[in-house]
Formats: sequence, structure tokens, C-alpha cells
Amino acid sequence: MPVRIASSLIASSFSVLAIAFSGMASAEPAVGAEHPLAFMFGEWVGEASGVSQTGPYAITQTERVGPILEGDAVVIEGRGYSEAGETMFNAFAVVSKTASNGGWEMRSYAQGRAGTFPFELTESGYVWSVPAGPNARMIYTAHFDGDVWQQTGQYTPEEGEPRQTFQMNLTRTSSTEWPAGDPVSPNRAE
Repeated sequence: MPVRIASSLIASSFSVLAIAFSGMASAEPAVGAEHPLAFMFGEWVGEASGVSQTGPYAITQTERVGPILEGDAVVIEGRGYSEAGETMFNAFAVVSKTASNGGWEMRSYAQGRAGTFPFELTESGYVWSVPAGPNARMIYTAHFDGDVWQQTGQYTPEEGEPRQTFQMNLTRTSSTEWPAGDPVSPNRAE
């Protein structure tokens, strides 16, 4: 008799958990214009140019930006294309709030490198920077004006004048459901 009661309690517990989880899955809130980074969401296309270690370059730049995990993180993918349509540059980043101070951080992946860097919101966009040698930083400053995204990168040594090494001018071409839209369903037989 005690085994039956225990089995019934376990079965009831699993039923309650299944109902709770199914309710949680269907109650996914939408992330909208109230998100602090909503000004970035969408698909962007434009031109980028700069100077690398191999010399000057000019590419067609695309970016797609969208929230995931109910807005806890924002995902960014950037691609640069040659005139022939060949991918010349590909970067991926995740921007999220930091638990320690309530600020923001960016985890960036590009050209075989990765790192986590401070990401500061400004009145019209953001600023983030990465180390660029023992005594210098690359500082990226972005400005948004509606559907226009302009960003510069400056090589900034501890001593001496900063010099611009990157510039991009993009236009938002559409909204996007990426990356949260159309997730893989457990009900797909494919």
C-alpha cells in the first residue's frame, strides 16, 4: 500500500511539473521598443572602410541585431563582403547586462579571437573598446539616428594622437526575428 501512495504522489508531481513547464513555454513575452538596445534591432546594410595591417580596404558591411532569452542578451552578427560577394570579415557578439554593476558587456568573436569588453550606452549609441597592443586600445564609437548607424574605430595609444582606422555607415533595411524567431520545435519530425 505505501508503494502505491508513493507512486501516485510521484506521478502527480510529474503532472504538476509538466503543466507548469508547458505554461511557462507558452508565456514567452515579446521584446519590444522598451528594451534599452531596441534602437539597434534589425538588419543593416552599408559601406565600411578602413586600414588594416595589409593596407586600406573597402567592403559592403551587413549587421543583424536581435534579442534572445526574453531580452536578457542581444546578439549581433556582422559580415563584410568584397565587390565579388566574398565574405571578407565575419564577427559575432553577445551584449548583456553585467550582474556585478548593472552595466553592460560585450562578448565578441572575430578573426580567431574572443574577449569580453565593457559596453557603454551613450545618448545616441554606444562605445566599446579592445586592447590593441601593450599601450593602446581600439575604441569603437557608434551613433544611431533612426535608421542610420554610423560607427568609427580609433587606434588610441596611451601617448600620441588617436587615428581613425575604421568607419561604417549603415542603413536599417528591415526588422528581424533573428535570433529568437522560428526556434527549432520539439514537435518537428524532420
